[in-house]
Amino acid sequence: MPDPFDLTAGWIEQHLLIPLLYQLGWMRWEDLSYGWALFAVYGAVQVAVTYAVCLPLERWRPLEQWPNRRAVGVDVLYTIISRVGVLPLVTFVAFYQAQVALNGWMTDRGWVPPTLEGVFPFLLGRQVLTFFLYAVILDCADYWRHRLSHMVRWWYALHSLHHAQRQMTFWSDDRNHILDDLIAFVWFMAIGLLIGIPPMQFPLLVLVLRFVESLSHANVPLSFGWLGNRLVVSPRFHRLHHAIRSAGRRSCNYGAVLPWWDMLFGTADFSDEYAPTGDAGAGEAMATGSYLSQQLAGLRRLAGLPRG
Repeated sequence: MPDPFDLTAGWIEQHLLIPLLYQLGWMRWEDLSYGWALFAVYGAVQVAVTYAVCLPLERWRPLEQWPNRRAVGVDVLYTIISRVGVLPLVTFVAFYQAQVALNGWMTDRGWVPPTLEGVFPFLLGRQVLTFFLYAVILDCADYWRHRLSHMVRWWYALHSLHHAQRQMTFWSDDRNHILDDLIAFVWFMAIGLLIGIPPMQFPLLVLVLRFVESLSHANVPLSFGWLGNRLVVSPRFHRLHHAIRSAGRRSCNYGAVLPWWDMLFGTADFSDEYAPTGDAGAGEAMATGSYLSQQLAGLRRLAGLPRG
């Protein structure tokens, strides 16, 4: 039976991407067009699944209700750009090119390119286990990236755009400054190259991890119980990270998918509380402005200019 993802990606490549590449004179990227189309399809499906799971939860038991949801609408735009358009394109093409260049450079010098299976031979042929370990390693790396983004003043000036949202929903996960996203991508790419993640798996890993992150931002009073909260980040656990009083260096619960790193490094808070979210120092433009005004406000805060 034909794979519907392959069929859809093939149609997009043949009828949309290749004609566009031809018109722009970018046919050198033709070999990568199918990979981008496939992960764009994965991203669209993930957005649909996230919507199908999280929206009923938020409609059934909303933690907060707001008369004006315009700020949430801007978060929807962030999600579409991140998961269907720019993110799959950049992660697949850039990671593929970087891995080809790195492997070629190492091979020319007689070195074996790094792989997780090379370090742990028992992983050979165990694709599911290897994929899980890739996810665990990336999540640990993301914990430290996230924690550093709160500790370094200029970095938090950008990251505070994510925390400025006072109407947090499952759409809020992708609300980031473009420069903060760029730093995160370079961080992930470096770790991915170091452990030898195959190019076709890298964007898929990012999308899988992002699905759990979306649920953790949902506007629902949801806890996974004593044990569940210590296995996977729940909306209650992550909401404490977004609490107004926890903005900046005072924050906790940095884990994106697994709370293990917070427990290991002493930043976990399992309080039974659903605190108001936001960042009082971010300014109104960051909280409720348009996509462009939020991006510009982040740059103003980075430069130390007065809030617009």
